[in-house]
Amino acid sequence: MAINHSPDNESNENTRLYHPYQNYEVPIKAQYLYKLPTSPEFLFTEESLKQRRSWGENLTFYTGTGYLGGSVAGAAAGIFSGIKSFENGDTTKLKINRILNSSGQAGRTWGNRIGIVGLIYAGIESGVVAVTDKDDVWTSVVAGLGTGAVFRAARGVRSAAVAGAFGGIAAGAVVAGKQVFKRYAHI
Repeated sequence: MAINHSPDNESNENTRLYHPYQNYEVPIKAQYLYKLPTSPEFLFTEESLKQRRSWGENLTFYTGTGYLGGSVAGAAAGIFSGIKSFENGDTTKLKINRILNSSGQAGRTWGNRIGIVGLIYAGIESGVVAVTDKDDVWTSVVAGLGTGAVFRAARGVRSAAVAGAFGGIAAGAVVAGKQVFKRYAHI
């Protein structure tokens, strides 16, 4: 156990007392409580100055969120597509089969596409942050612009330019919306 050697047992604002046996009926004196910090701990002071995820966490977050969101949206669209494909005389079992096949196919397709968009976005955003050492609105706009251009590059220069412009505008709108939400919605 940790022994508290401080002369005063007053609570500091930067620490909190932790009693590992608080849920058990064990008589332990207050001097054996742990003083744990309330703020996150970092190995280096430079890490504490940067309030953002690492590139690996960014990559995992955007790719996973994109895949999950795309799969759910694709499955929802697939349900409607499956319902539209009903024919006269279909049994209930056949209708359910059509809905499941259609939603599974659309969910996989949409999930993969939007997951790849998240992967490209995370890579470009992390690269821009590494080069410029800034993480602001323009970083997200540049990452969105690059993501759109790279995602549609195989369809030609014109398609890549349009998709890049759309990606930059969409990323800027999301970041601006996030700032407005932080300012006006106190959660």
